[in-house]
Amino acid sequence: MDINSDLGESFGAWRMGDDAAMLGIVTSANVACGFHAGDPAGILETLRAAAQRGVAVGAHVAYPDLVGFGRRNMDPTSQELVADVIYQIGALQGLAAAAGTRVRYVKPHGALYNTIAQDERQANDVITALLAVDPGLTLMALAGSPLIGWARARGLRVVAEAFADRAYNDDGSLVSRRLPGAVLHDADAIAERMLRLVQTGEVESITGRSVPVQADSICVHGDSPGAVEMARRIRARLEQAGVALRPFVD
Repeated sequence: MDINSDLGESFGAWRMGDDAAMLGIVTSANVACGFHAGDPAGILETLRAAAQRGVAVGAHVAYPDLVGFGRRNMDPTSQELVADVIYQIGALQGLAAAAGTRVRYVKPHGALYNTIAQDERQANDVITALLAVDPGLTLMALAGSPLIGWARARGLRVVAEAFADRAYNDDGSLVSRRLPGAVLHDADAIAERMLRLVQTGEVESITGRSVPVQADSICVHGDSPGAVEMARRIRARLEQAGVALRPFVD
């Protein structure tokens, strides 16, 4: 099993998360590309730390939305979205090369992530961008979403992920952040929840039902309160149960 987190999201004097600590826990790092968060110097620092720790690197591409942290819905044209994603991957590839690592996968962020999970037009725009840059890139997608089938049909390798710190609806979708109970905070309960996911392929929904979630990676949001401790306890609980932890990319 893989554990991933969104990193490289600090911007100038504005600090977001604890990248150094998280890189000692996770096996894959989704690194911001400057559109929703992150500045070049901070991104480079995070990439260097990831390289030193042997953590796999992915491009955390997003809508151009620094003020909204990439969590506001947008409706770019296909021409715009394809170019935006190519631009972000390319920027991170350059920084990664300078840091002694390389971009292995792409994980869209926030509103873009949620939109392409269901919106076929924008999904295909993102897929087109990946194929244009490097068909060998893996796409990380929401477990159970139509995006997985669309991307695989066009020849991309796809890895499904589950969210440690987010509540699920009965249909396997994420509970909107605007609703109470959408973000989980009890680190021990979350660790047990993720162990259940790994062992049974199920999570408990916000209504208490068992929901099937087939995933090869677990995400802990780097900007969540107590994110480092949460990730640490998840890793410890999985290792205690004999679960092997490694990046999903070779």
